[in-house]
Amino acid sequence: MLAYFLIVVTGVAVLVFPACRDRLFAALAAFLNAGKWPFLRAGCWFFASSRRLNLSLKQSAGEGKLFISSNPALVFGAFLVLVTPASLALLIKKPAVFDFADELSVADRQIAILLEGEQLAPPLPLPPEAFTTREVEMVRPDAAQASRNWQLLDPEFMQRLLVVFRLMKERHGYEMVLIEGYRSPERQASLFELGAHVTQAAANMSYHQHGLAADSAFFRDGKVVISERDPWAMRGYQLYGEIAAQVGLTWGGNWKMQDYGHVELRRAGVLGRGIQSTGSRG
Repeated sequence: MLAYFLIVVTGVAVLVFPACRDRLFAALAAFLNAGKWPFLRAGCWFFASSRRLNLSLKQSAGEGKLFISSNPALVFGAFLVLVTPASLALLIKKPAVFDFADELSVADRQIAILLEGEQLAPPLPLPPEAFTTREVEMVRPDAAQASRNWQLLDPEFMQRLLVVFRLMKERHGYEMVLIEGYRSPERQASLFELGAHVTQAAANMSYHQHGLAADSAFFRDGKVVISERDPWAMRGYQLYGEIAAQVGLTWGGNWKMQDYGHVELRRAGVLGRGIQSTGSRG
């Protein structure tokens, strides 16, 4: 922006003020005369010819005067018109916004509309027996006793998670189910006792206790599909993590100890340093 401003000012000075133009031509001619290459000598001839033409114009209009500078009001107006836009742009210094990715911008607008629009309604709960299969129990022990009450979740987190569920269905055809949302400190403590393969967060050290975390999986052909060993489910988890990040959620699949079905809405001061600094499985 500064370079553009200086170029405009220099151009105005050269065009409007004869003395400035003469000095510039003289300096260029001296520089080109010192050159050793043919194209520099050709440039010298061009500028020398231009200077002779300029001198002829001045002599025809009167010494020291050129038709451009004969009217002071016109000169001032031209200078003002050329300099004002650059000056305003330099003073405002607002960053330019370029939106070339149509598909991405549309997706962002859709997410913004969903987040700021009417409240989405939670899906109908699945029967408890859907969470007692061996596959679910291997990944989420005692999942049948977990809370899937959407109303116990933080309202902001609940809406973001519902947006993720909706976009997973509309864009990728994955129907998602909530495995566990709010988790009491007592349940967190009992899961912690089962070992680090279940959770590394002790009681009150998980966002589950604050309604700011949830564990989810997929529903296909009347069954809950939770294991990432299923290639279809693994692909779903990756898409799930991408959309979760777009709505401002943290995905457990990016942790050192991956927790693919877990997402959380982090807030400063909610937890101690442990889980926030290490990204422990919640």
